[in-house]
Amino acid sequence: MSERVSLGVDVSKDSLDVCLLQGQESRYYQVANHDEGFADLQRWLRKCGVKKVRACLEATGLYGEQLAEFMHKQGHEVAVVNPLRIKAYAASQLTRNKTDRVDSKLIADFCRTQEVGLWSPPPAEWRELRELVRHRSALVRIRQQERNRLCAGLHSDQVMAMLREHLLFIQKQIDELEKKIQEHIAQHPVQKHRASLLCSIPGISHVTAAVLLAEIRDLLAFDDVRELVAYAGLNPRQQRSGSSVFSPSRISKTGNARIRAALYWPAISALRSNPLIKPLCDRIVREGRPKMVAIVAAMRKLLHLAYGVLKHDRPFNPSHPSTLPALT
Repeated sequence: MSERVSLGVDVSKDSLDVCLLQGQESRYYQVANHDEGFADLQRWLRKCGVKKVRACLEATGLYGEQLAEFMHKQGHEVAVVNPLRIKAYAASQLTRNKTDRVDSKLIADFCRTQEVGLWSPPPAEWRELRELVRHRSALVRIRQQERNRLCAGLHSDQVMAMLREHLLFIQKQIDELEKKIQEHIAQHPVQKHRASLLCSIPGISHVTAAVLLAEIRDLLAFDDVRELVAYAGLNPRQQRSGSSVFSPSRISKTGNARIRAALYWPAISALRSNPLIKPLCDRIVREGRPKMVAIVAAMRKLLHLAYGVLKHDRPFNPSHPSTLPALT
């Protein structure tokens, strides 16, 4: 069986440092992080006698997406890996130096020795939805920052007037974005149908449904709901060792923080209105556990319900809990 040819790519805003591993031989190259640089990389691979590689890069947001698409179109295998996995692998290899060149070789070696899922280009409508939703989230954060400044005890009437004007402008943009998000969802039948199923769950609004659809490329791509919960970083993390280490379980937070942020207020609402979540959280509070434990439980169960209504392709119905994931 021939050994896989691996290409490790260390991505930065302006450049790409790559390492090609062929057997015991490693070769290094650097190109610009734009279309001309991608073409230069492809020419270099051909000079090295390579027709197909498995290219591996860290998930670094938008900086690496164009390269991933280019490599996929050229017929290469592409893996986009969580940076935490690379960091843990570097620690296991006792890596002492950290440079772009060292990182590219480490990523290439990780790609060659570890099991990685292959990446494929996302649908254009999903990418558009993700960018709309993330821009709304950014504006909401800016709005809160300006509100905090307005309440910080300022003495200048002029500054306060400018802040109020800015807040009105931001709110107008948020309102326009929310309208565009709903229009975009309505134009795509699959997204529209899934959004309606998600909104049937008490506690999940149109905004929350849009975030879930934008941050989770395909909820049904997960083999079971536990994988989805882990993807959001809401899975419990235990710390127990021998007889001396016994810490309370906490959520791992090793996952998509945007999903956790989006589920917080819906969970507060579900504590009061969701007939399957309210009894569970009431029991947690009666047991004397902190209120935050109940909120996290509600967040996790909302994901369970979201997965359930999509998997069974039917709206939320508390009288038929057998069609939904277990809530114990």
